[in-house]
Amino acid sequence: MDGKITIADLLVAKDKGRKIVAVSCYDYTTARLVSQTDVQMILVGDSAAQMMLGFDSTLPATMDFMVAITAAVRRGAPNVFLVADMPFLSYQVGIAEAVKNAGRFAAEAGAQMIKIEATGAYLDVVKAVSDAGIAVMAHIGIRPQSISKIGKYKAQASTAEMAAELISLAEQMVCAGASTLLIEGTAAEVSEVITGRSPVPVIGCGSGPGCHGQILIAPDILGLVQGPTPKFSKSYGDLANLIIEAFEKYTEDVKTCKFPDPEHSYHMKKGEFERLQELLSTS
Repeated sequence: MDGKITIADLLVAKDKGRKIVAVSCYDYTTARLVSQTDVQMILVGDSAAQMMLGFDSTLPATMDFMVAITAAVRRGAPNVFLVADMPFLSYQVGIAEAVKNAGRFAAEAGAQMIKIEATGAYLDVVKAVSDAGIAVMAHIGIRPQSISKIGKYKAQASTAEMAAELISLAEQMVCAGASTLLIEGTAAEVSEVITGRSPVPVIGCGSGPGCHGQILIAPDILGLVQGPTPKFSKSYGDLANLIIEAFEKYTEDVKTCKFPDPEHSYHMKKGEFERLQELLSTS
């Protein structure tokens, strides 16, 4: 796609059966690299609280932090469709606060859409933000911001009753004004049903191949995460070991005085060092 990717481009991709590729990343440098590929969408997720800040959940992410990193990603990837994640307590405390915070992402960070982890209790929030002219991605299925309530994550819609509830919720979100859906950690069969019924693009995260598009976090894609990763995650590189090796080589060069060498040092103009020595000898 030429120029800045918009929601209209995503709808065309959906209607023509072309998969939408999305990546979640959190910084300018990574966003610049993503922007040089055919990835159409970047989500600046509140998982940055875990990946960047080292917390054990997404809950500590604040609005100021999320706005700052979303703006950084926009600078790194000016033409990629940009979605900003509404962090914990940025929309739960009231409709007016939700619209105000969503507006911050649009005005201060250049986001084209905001994401809300949504249950039926937040249909009015989705509608209000949408009515304010801000596109909404409704995040259903596993909702990481509810970790303190549910205790641990488990696959969603594993029974017919649960599946029917999630299908109904997806339809309600679209009726409330959601411009896209993100389905996380949901049975593939159910996600395919939701996708088949949805007039808006459906992005899957650990929800099978039937969605209109897929998303993974950049650290998982690059193989930067050490230790266990979600079942649905897949690494396409092994950068963690390469980075460790690079740091080890740098450490060895510094210890053995191989770095910095003359090539990586600044030098005085020709003849100026000799003049300096004369000045010092007479002082």
